[in-house]
Amino acid sequence: MSVLVFTLILLVGAFLAGLLGSLTGLGGGVIVIPLLTLVLGVDIHYAIGASIVSVIATSSGSAAAYVKEGITNIRIGMFLEIATTISAVFGAIITIYINTGYIAIAFGLILLFSALMMMRKKVDRSDNDTSGKLAVFFKLNGSYPTLEGIKYYAVHNVAGGFLMMFVAGVISGLLGIGSGALKVIAMDNIMRIPFKVSTTTSNFMMGVTAAASAVVYFHRGQIDPGIALPVSIGVLIGATVGSKILLKTNTEKLKVVFALVVAFLALQMIYNGLSGRL
Repeated sequence: MSVLVFTLILLVGAFLAGLLGSLTGLGGGVIVIPLLTLVLGVDIHYAIGASIVSVIATSSGSAAAYVKEGITNIRIGMFLEIATTISAVFGAIITIYINTGYIAIAFGLILLFSALMMMRKKVDRSDNDTSGKLAVFFKLNGSYPTLEGIKYYAVHNVAGGFLMMFVAGVISGLLGIGSGALKVIAMDNIMRIPFKVSTTTSNFMMGVTAAASAVVYFHRGQIDPGIALPVSIGVLIGATVGSKILLKTNTEKLKVVFALVVAFLALQMIYNGLSGRL
């Protein structure tokens, strides 16, 4: 395969990954890494390095819009980033000591979990009134705009959410994905933040988390510009197009299809990890 054909495949694949990732909220990494490893035969460490760079690009691009709209809770994001950045560096460091087959299996399991999370019914928690003591101390309670006006929400179980972010950070650094599903669990289920706020705040955090682990991959020489550049460009364009489609389209049926695709890729990653092909 020539360099030109390889780059074109990367651009098209990354564009589709960014498009679907934006529409479903999972990010492009869940498609990019299987594309690089299963289809193009790229070493999984270099695939993870390229995925991390794409996460930084897409998070930086889309997070600005959500912050401008006043949906993202910046204070919560920066507070929880203390946990995710430290653990992301740890996750990136331990990849060198873990067999690539085990990494592939772990990636597949996280994909399956993400597919299940995609199908989960969303719960609106905007009417929460009682706040946790730590949330009051750190001033984490907030509000966000809706068609009906400003909605206020209270934050709960800050300690539990903070601990969950350590897990999300390790997974992010280890597998090169944004770990959006785990971050949303921490904020939506544990801290009981409205889903719209938790997803946008998670997106805001992804870039910072990925940047922390990217330093480790860059130091090890596992971020190849020939792979990372077309992946980042493709995912960024796809995510931008996806965000515009999202405003005009009902994506519930698409999420079902994408969940099945993610589940299939997850099983492929697990199979290849168990068989020693990765």
